[in-house]
Amino acid sequence: MEVSLLAVASPVGRWGVLGDDHGVHRILMPHEMVGRRISRMAPPRVIETANELVDYFASKRRQFTPTRVTTAATAFQMDCWRALEAIPYGQVVTYADLAASIGRPRAARAVGNANHANPWPLLVPCHRVVAATGLGGYGGGIDVKEFLLTLEHNSIAAHA
Repeated sequence: MEVSLLAVASPVGRWGVLGDDHGVHRILMPHEMVGRRISRMAPPRVIETANELVDYFASKRRQFTPTRVTTAATAFQMDCWRALEAIPYGQVVTYADLAASIGRPRAARAVGNANHANPWPLLVPCHRVVAATGLGGYGGGIDVKEFLLTLEHNSIAAHA
């Protein structure tokens, strides 16, 4: 089955939806889209996800409904990603909070690594996890994380 890549414009660059008839394999951040060839046609699940991202960037969507294709991951990563999905739009938690929520209170750094491995940024909102002292890191860059938090009206981005 052929995998398609659709681009979605945002104020911080083009994002990509990579998927097939089974669902979304990955969301590519703007820095990952450089030099990528965009598909002319894509299956409905990829198109639906791209449209949901367009709505998100226009502040018309707060939740996503796409089918995600299962990826190879550790049990710890899966626990982290499920916990990320529980963080409401416009809210943040710290890496330590997320670690505690999955029963691993001393694993804040490992939570950061699991977030970095998240294949579905935005759909699984790893940008909503911050350091106890500020924004922390983000695989797409701090400017992208600040944009996403500001888009969601989160005041922490304005104070970073």
